[in-house]
Amino acid sequence: WNDVKRDKQKSSRNKIYFFFFKQKTAYEISACLVGSEMCIRDRYQRRVHGVWRYCTEIFDYLSLSALIEDKIFCVHGGLSPSINTLDDIRAIDRKQEVPHDGAMCDLMWSDPEEIDGWALSPRGAGYIFGGDVVQTFNRQNNIELICRAHQLAMEGYKVMFDEQLVTVWSAPNYCYRCGNVAAILELDENLSKSYRIFEAAPQENRGVPAKKSIPEYFL
Repeated sequence: WNDVKRDKQKSSRNKIYFFFFKQKTAYEISACLVGSEMCIRDRYQRRVHGVWRYCTEIFDYLSLSALIEDKIFCVHGGLSPSINTLDDIRAIDRKQEVPHDGAMCDLMWSDPEEIDGWALSPRGAGYIFGGDVVQTFNRQNNIELICRAHQLAMEGYKVMFDEQLVTVWSAPNYCYRCGNVAAILELDENLSKSYRIFEAAPQENRGVPAKKSIPEYFL
């Protein structure tokens, strides 16, 4: 469900998580032309901000969740006390940045926990919710499984609440220091589940990207 909206796609968040700076690096200028430096830098800055702005606008249009064969509900974060049915999600105007609170925020930020009911999330956004909440949501919407991400799983995935929810984490060795493996959930035509586990590529096998010449449209 890599095409659903996530919390780090918010413009203020993706600056923190270096998406903006990746765009900046892609258009980096190392040359300095005498007498033209200010003109080049001005065009460079406009282009970088333009690419980043277009990307964040596309992020705003991404789906809030996905439904596989009407049985598997996929979302980045978790559930919301403001959402009881899938139609409640369909009614949300997704074409906006993720707000600081409310149903859309909860879908991006909430996490499952071994509790009963709901509690405020220590993240400062969204909620934590227990197995009883998952059971009620799944039963009310005829769902068999909630698939979500948003929390590091050292073994790549973590199944909870009598296999009614699974966290799938697909970033190996998160932040280059956590030492975790990662996983991909695979479903066959009968929706039988299997998990493909993988590790981060060794540093010596990653290589160094070739330095690109300056695009002509900057000159």
